[in-house]
Amino acid sequence: MHAASATPSSQQNRQAITDRKLFTVSGYVMFILTLGLISLSVWFGITETVRFGPNEFPLAGLGLALLGFIVSIVLFTGLVILQPNESLVCLLFGSYAGTEQRSGFWWVNPFNSKRKVSRRLETLECGPLKVNDAVGNPVDIGAVVVWRVEDAAKAVLEAVSYAGYVKAQSETALRRMASTHPYDPVEVEDAVKQGQLPASLGKEELAVQVTLRDGGDAITESLLKEIRSRMEPIGIAVDEARISHLAYASEIAGTMLRKQAAGAVVAARRVVVKGAVSIIEDALDELDKKKIGEPLDAERRAAMISNLLVVLVGDREVTPVINTGTLYQ
Repeated sequence: MHAASATPSSQQNRQAITDRKLFTVSGYVMFILTLGLISLSVWFGITETVRFGPNEFPLAGLGLALLGFIVSIVLFTGLVILQPNESLVCLLFGSYAGTEQRSGFWWVNPFNSKRKVSRRLETLECGPLKVNDAVGNPVDIGAVVVWRVEDAAKAVLEAVSYAGYVKAQSETALRRMASTHPYDPVEVEDAVKQGQLPASLGKEELAVQVTLRDGGDAITESLLKEIRSRMEPIGIAVDEARISHLAYASEIAGTMLRKQAAGAVVAARRVVVKGAVSIIEDALDELDKKKIGEPLDAERRAAMISNLLVVLVGDREVTPVINTGTLYQ
């Protein structure tokens, strides 16, 4: 009960970060004012020293001059320069003060703790990782993720290291996506037969089953959606995520390649046989229409079909045998 009741209280103590504009002043104006304050302090100190002479020490005047000089130095620490696509996140004594996203020369409260965050595009290479696909085959998969900081306050205050968070969650999303899709379309039917996928999948569902190798844009969208859902809480925008490496794991690569080669041979043979049957059917129809020679009986028709299949389907050159009849002496 104690562990269950601790969760709501921890959620209440956690404060949601809401981005807001930081109070800033033009850096050029504050730079000129600060230089003027430094010049005034130096001039006042020199004037007080000359006015009192060498025998007296102007404690009050020099104290004011020193105070003005210290204040000007403190004001100088509030000057910041922001490059394009760069944000400044400020905290004031532990409280979030605001974020400045405009590039230029600015002055902020010198007591703020300042952190600059780049909002430029960054590229992350994930993997290759070894993952089991939906059928259970180990595959090596890698991806390239293009991301950027969209909400600088969330990125800084919601994660200890947003770059490390992006790397870890991108790898997790890649593993999750790869584990929900089979590698190859041929393996889908085998998985159904072996009970690894639901037998309720119909032919239409098997035909549209998205695979890692042939998924294309569907796999990219699935990966992008998975990564974006994980990055949104810390203010990270993911612009692109694509598979950069995909292969069977080394321990099964040879076996699976032989399986794919065998499947390709069977598919090619199936096409050849289908074409041969179509050619034989057309040939027999033409013979029947043009009535060349005597009509073929069932036995001769079967023999002709067999011979044509051997000629058309065989992968070697066929040597024809011509029947010249019986020779009598």
